Amino acid sequence: MALVELRNVSKIYHLGGEEIRALDDVSLDIEGGEFISIIGPSGSGKSTLMHILGCLDSPSRGSIKLDGTEIQGASARQLAVIRNRKIGFVFQFFNLLPKLNVLQNVELPMVYGGVSGRERRERAMAALKLVDMENRARHRPMQLSGGQQQRAAIARALVNDPKIIFADEPTGNLDSHTGEAILKLFHRLSQEGRTIALVTHDPEIAAVTPRRIEIRDGKIARNVDTRLAGQREGPKFSLAGSAS
Repeated sequence: MALVELRNVSKIYHLGGEEIRALDDVSLDIEGGEFISIIGPSGSGKSTLMHILGCLDSPSRGSIKLDGTEIQGASARQLAVIRNRKIGFVFQFFNLLPKLNVLQNVELPMVYGGVSGRERRERAMAALKLVDMENRARHRPMQLSGGQQQRAAIARALVNDPKIIFADEPTGNLDSHTGEAILKLFHRLSQEGRTIALVTHDPEIAAVTPRRIEIRDGKIARNVDTRLAGQREGPKFSLAGSAS
């Protein structure tokens, strides 16, 4: 059974008497341990797809199952619990709270989950070690570089040992060299068995993932898996010339 299963999912908005299909009858499986990219231009539906996959929004039609749990029809409270326990998020602008230090920022998902203070600190430090940031645990976000802030955000996404991590344009606010380092970190995490879905508009960034799902006009236009195509070469991380 796939970790994530979407079946005939549509997201429909009604604006001024017009029906807008942000997603149109999308079916998709994501297996545990996959490293995929969801790629498409602005307005293609890729962000809507991520919001539905990440339990931030509900489909108008169709069904979605995460780790064996039916998602459609869940209440806002139930969705919040599912997000906290099963999903990690990494965003373009890091979303770290400036008044908290790195350790406290990484602890936040566990605060909402009711984890004790001692266990929070231990798990947060373990997550920071995974991203080579344990020596910055007492720093505030403003004392960190962009790459360090993104590593802290990745540690926060990892701290509850989620089933899947969604990274929305995670290199979009970084220079190309720092962006490459973050992509290498995601690649290493995927090799350790983490399930990662990277959302991007940039083909060069999407090219580092073994599987690429292209969204156009709310539909899956292409679903390319280089493993099935027999391509065994390692990922290419050169982003020279990419927008920072």
